[in-house]
Amino acid sequence: MATVSLRLGDLVWGKLGRYPPWPGKIVNPPKDLKKPRGKKCFFVKFFGTEDHAWIKVEQLKPYHAHKEEMIKINKGKRFQQAVDAVEEFLRRAKGKDQDLTIPESSTVKGMMAGPMAAFKWQPTVSEPVKDADPHFHHFLLSQTEKETGSTSIQAADSTAVNGSITPTDKKIGFLGLGLMGSGIVSNLLKMGHTVTVWNRTAEKCDLFIQEGARLGRTPAEVVSTCDITFACVSDPKAAKDLVLGPSGVLQGIRPGKCYVDMSTVDADTVTELAQVIVSRGGRFLEAPVSGNQQLSNDGMLVILAAGDRGLYEDCSSCFQAMGKTSFFLGEVGNAAKMMLIVNMVQGSFMATIAEGLTLAQVTGQSQQTLLDILNQGQLASIFLDQKCQNILQGNFKPDFYLKYIQKDLRLAIALGDAVNHPTPMAAAANEVYKRAKALDQSDNDMSAVYRAYIH
Repeated sequence: MATVSLRLGDLVWGKLGRYPPWPGKIVNPPKDLKKPRGKKCFFVKFFGTEDHAWIKVEQLKPYHAHKEEMIKINKGKRFQQAVDAVEEFLRRAKGKDQDLTIPESSTVKGMMAGPMAAFKWQPTVSEPVKDADPHFHHFLLSQTEKETGSTSIQAADSTAVNGSITPTDKKIGFLGLGLMGSGIVSNLLKMGHTVTVWNRTAEKCDLFIQEGARLGRTPAEVVSTCDITFACVSDPKAAKDLVLGPSGVLQGIRPGKCYVDMSTVDADTVTELAQVIVSRGGRFLEAPVSGNQQLSNDGMLVILAAGDRGLYEDCSSCFQAMGKTSFFLGEVGNAAKMMLIVNMVQGSFMATIAEGLTLAQVTGQSQQTLLDILNQGQLASIFLDQKCQNILQGNFKPDFYLKYIQKDLRLAIALGDAVNHPTPMAAAANEVYKRAKALDQSDNDMSAVYRAYIH
């Protein structure tokens, strides 16, 4: 977007990252929210959502001059509701001055400090849109306590508000620099956290040392020198070995030390780890993440947490740096179960996508046309488009390892067996992934399950 001359009160189209332009108004920010350093930007409140953010000036366009252009390229019910809200604002503004500034009593510092603080903007010109587009949470920090007891924290997109997250003064440790861990650590460092890293393959630490991280020689050393240590490893065995093995996490635990396991494992494993950590006086939180390498790099993961509620709140700035949303699900084991269910759905869906594309091919239908049709229907999603593009281009560079989604399917099936609940769809998908693994696709992206259908 070209640079334009703008001022307070202007209606604009604001674009942030990979998200579509959205209508908003330039307003005064809360007193506690400082402007990002080194950036010429304006504070924008968006219509039809509860979102607001600092937007670079080059990512802004005047509303009226570009209205027709934006309406042509952006579709969808929520987008139209946002445009309708602007038009209603303009109609009412003819009669009286409209004020969309944030009340001075609202403090962003409180929001940044922890999940108990909340700030919500309600547009004065129309009822807020319920179920706002989940892909447009640029800067919404809110808490919703459900009857189930779970808590959702809409965390900041780190690329949107670089410099505005107040990092905890606690020393952070991180164990495991794989596809997910690398992006998480990078965002923790960008947001100003003090981080000590360790990885089984030590060379992977070099890049993060250059970015300002400290090097830990062993897991035990990292835990003993840090206040909160996160870990993200591949499977239950790796998670146990990290804690119980030689120079492991448990050797560094003493009263007050905190351990957060972000690995996707089964509930029995995470419960065992919680028990041994707590038995040494430590505090434990499980916090597996939903997402992939790209979402990890972008700081847009979804974090599912359970265990020590106080520790969950202590991790607030870390979760804001690495994810867009976090949920607190209660007692230890709940997050593991929920994560396996989420990945079971995702893995089964991926297998179905591959099955559909191969069926199109063998029946003489265009795979590209099938994708175009799906992208115009109710199944349209970034996941669907990206995985289909992988298949059409024959590019299976891992964004989520096939071997790990198969592991998650296996664990989800076992979870169902433990409560005598049938999981026939997951079981069928699991067999297809096992076939793909037999074809040496383990270290490729999960979309390589397609090859199980063509060999």
